[in-house]
Amino acid sequence: MELQLPTQWWDGAQARTRFQAFFGLALDDQGSVVREGWNLKMLSQALPVQAFDHEGAMKPISDSCGYFEAYHRVLATMPHEWVEQVAAKLFEAYLDSKGVYIFGNGGSAALASHFACDLGKGTCFDGKLRKRLRVMSLTDNLPLLTAWANDTSYECIFAEQLRNLVEPGDLAFAISGSGNSPNVLQGLQAAREAGAYTIGLGGFEGGKMKQLCDSCIVIPSNNMQIIEDFHVSVTHALFTLVCNRIRSWTTAPQVLAAAAR
Repeated sequence: MELQLPTQWWDGAQARTRFQAFFGLALDDQGSVVREGWNLKMLSQALPVQAFDHEGAMKPISDSCGYFEAYHRVLATMPHEWVEQVAAKLFEAYLDSKGVYIFGNGGSAALASHFACDLGKGTCFDGKLRKRLRVMSLTDNLPLLTAWANDTSYECIFAEQLRNLVEPGDLAFAISGSGNSPNVLQGLQAAREAGAYTIGLGGFEGGKMKQLCDSCIVIPSNNMQIIEDFHVSVTHALFTLVCNRIRSWTTAPQVLAAAAR
């Protein structure tokens, strides 16, 4: 089985040497590896993420140009392969009528609502499609959030909601800049126990969340503002990719013929 790995894993002799030492696998100068039983997800989640150290590599950000220079440095190392993998899973959830549950804290809570709105409304194409993407943000029901927080603990607010909703094959999509928020980790664990596919959108080096995710997009930065910038961009990229795939699927001749019957 041949796998094509993210560029930053094999671009340069030093990177290939680190990879070979870590996995004990031979790697050519194009990043291809042949080994039965390995897959891209296993490799991407196992390999440590190297966050860009803005403070160590640059002067303190004191103007707009400095901020966007730091932004550009992160953009150059974005894990695009992982974004594509998550987009494929979201489209698969649409095809299989699986639920997508999104959650996070603070700015990530706001993004969970934003992303759920994009996926739920933006994929309907003027309301003409009978098939819809089943998506829900777990950050929107304030009475329910405060009830669980008050009667149990704040760490349980996502896990307890998921236990009411999630089914095998559904997607649990966690957003956390640090990857270490206890309520996010408990939510992912509850989703795993129910047989859901777990997705993370994080930063720094992924935190504890990375090990609980089947797919995890880690923004390689240690600056929370830049991480959150990229979180919005990644969700917009995911929405665009899923939207275009749904549009292509619904205009396929066989789908149009079935809808006409």
